[in-house]
Amino acid sequence: MPKQVIVSGATGNLGKDVVKKLTELGYGLHINVREGKTDAYADNAHVSNYLADLADAGQAELFVAKAIASAGRIEAGILLAGGFAMGRLADTTDADIERMLTMNFKTAFHVVKPLMKHFKANGGGQFIFIGARPALAPETGTGSFAYTLSKTLIFQMADLINAEGKSKHITATVIVPSIIDTPDNRTAMPGSDFSKWVPAADLAEGVAFVLSDTGKKLRQTVLKLYNEA
Repeated sequence: MPKQVIVSGATGNLGKDVVKKLTELGYGLHINVREGKTDAYADNAHVSNYLADLADAGQAELFVAKAIASAGRIEAGILLAGGFAMGRLADTTDADIERMLTMNFKTAFHVVKPLMKHFKANGGGQFIFIGARPALAPETGTGSFAYTLSKTLIFQMADLINAEGKSKHITATVIVPSIIDTPDNRTAMPGSDFSKWVPAADLAEGVAFVLSDTGKKLRQTVLKLYNEA
């Protein structure tokens, strides 16, 4: 049976490249979809869809349970869901912070919690997160205060997973792009040199490497895919 993995954010710009790469490699993918996107990847036999809003802990837990019931065993969680917002500290409200925390941290945490339990009971597993350079280099994040705060928690969660999972064959990897070359980013920054950005397909290659037999041997890993940006 093909290796079975959960992918959140699979209908986004990055998610589409990750789905393409992993299905080419023969993985079985279990993805959450929102209302209006229930037919996503309907023509892809490697992809199983589950209606779930990962901002809701109950829906996320049910999503993971259904994926496990279908797959028998899930070997990895690839957590791509998230969002971005500009705003300096002086302009940031409580609502801004809550929105970014929900989009970038809670959507991941709500999947990590039940999947961690599954990994512990089944001999291990991998988590792969998408980080953000401003969380590592604060001088680049002053214009996106709430977003940067939320992404900082991803690195801390990965560290805690690695600490708890060390003796249980459970690992967490954070892949950190500079600027992902997507249609949305090109529209937002039309004067930029796109050749210096990171193609989403390259990030998908990074995900595939982490899932590979060699990648599984990595520990406490932060992979920086910055290109020239």
